[in-house]
Amino acid sequence: MILEAKNIRKEYRTGPSGVLPVLNGIDLSVAEGEIIAVAGPSGAGKSTLVHILGLLDRPTSGELTFEGRSVPAMTDDELSTVRNSRIGFVFQFHHLLPEFTALENVMMPALIAGRTVSEAAPRAEQLLADVGISARAGHTPSELSGGEQQRVAVARALMNEPAVIFADEPSGNLDSENADRLHDLLFFLRERHGRSFVIVTHNKDLAARADRLITIVDGKIV
Repeated sequence: MILEAKNIRKEYRTGPSGVLPVLNGIDLSVAEGEIIAVAGPSGAGKSTLVHILGLLDRPTSGELTFEGRSVPAMTDDELSTVRNSRIGFVFQFHHLLPEFTALENVMMPALIAGRTVSEAAPRAEQLLADVGISARAGHTPSELSGGEQQRVAVARALMNEPAVIFADEPSGNLDSENADRLHDLLFFLRERHGRSFVIVTHNKDLAARADRLITIVDGKIV
């Protein structure tokens, strides 16, 4: 099992004595090569859950293990290393660096990890080919369509060969045709690279295609 979460709770303080509960005892595991869709109404806690599972935030309480390691026991530096080397992220807003080309954006996680351009470039080029836009490698984000930018973001998420990729409404900003293409791409990449995906989505078609659908209401899986 790549990731296991038991009784995860998350609260935010709203003042000197106020507490806002967001997650109320979440149990979830992610197996290798599995695609899990996470659905639920706005404000239910979906994005908070992804941030915790993706080691971007710490839970208030509960047990969380990633590839057999206790996440609460990790230092901030250890969390950062695991995030960069073993986890990929794709968000609704792709967050590409505007001054860099598509190829440079895809290489960025490897460069941050200390690899050289000559080491990173061949894999980045292959990933751009995998997502179908190798011809656009030298273009900056402003020269790419929304669908192309999101494909670059997906390639970037795969750069360091992560165990799991978290996607938060990855097709939320795309028209239906480009959304369908992106969904097809995610399943193709699962088969090609054997990665696990946890995808927050309001798209019913995507949710129906997933191996499992998790619905969150008021911070709980229902």
